[in-house]
Amino acid sequence: MARSIKKGPFVDKKLAKRVAQTKKANQTQIIRTYSRSSTITPDMIGLNINVYNGKSWVTVYVTDNLVGHKLGEFAPTRIFRTHFNADKRAAEAAASATASGAPAPAAAAAPAAPAAPAAE
Repeated sequence: MARSIKKGPFVDKKLAKRVAQTKKANQTQIIRTYSRSSTITPDMIGLNINVYNGKSWVTVYVTDNLVGHKLGEFAPTRIFRTHFNADKRAAEAAASATASGAPAPAAAAAPAAPAAPAAE
């Protein structure tokens, strides 16, 4: 469910204060924050914000396309690693089949399409 329009977007008070100070001083320093739930507002455009993902700091350069999104969307907390066992088994099967001289196992043949009815 979306946040109420009456309340407006959530931005951490400390983060908003640091953004205002940085914009006022016309600096390009990186702002560090733990607030992944803060919404990116138009006054953050052009700033580099470091967002903590639980392990390291991820730098987010704010552009106009990011306005309205949350900071946490651009700092993933989990890293997907491939399903290694399935890939490894398939590669070993193909390697052993070609090494023994036997043809590689073919993919399951698709069922034949039904014949079109004869036009009368």
